[in-house]
Amino acid sequence: MAGSRDKAGASAPPTLGEGCLARFDPEALRDEDGTEFPGAAALWQALNPPEAASARAAHTQAGERPLPIAADREQ
Repeated sequence: MAGSRDKAGASAPPTLGEGCLARFDPEALRDEDGTEFPGAAALWQALNPPEAASARAAHTQAGERPLPIAADREQ
């Protein structure tokens, strides 16, 4: 039986590549690793509506720099 002071631990799945090319090995990923996110596309669309991405450019002439918007200043 495990002692009451034993700490739980987690480990990352195996990776492929090194440095900036490192990525999780898709063959080694399991459901327990949390790789499924069925609502990802809906969340992305909710957080990044397509009309917001082009709103600044729609009112700007070619070669003209758009004015900053509130979202730019919040960062």
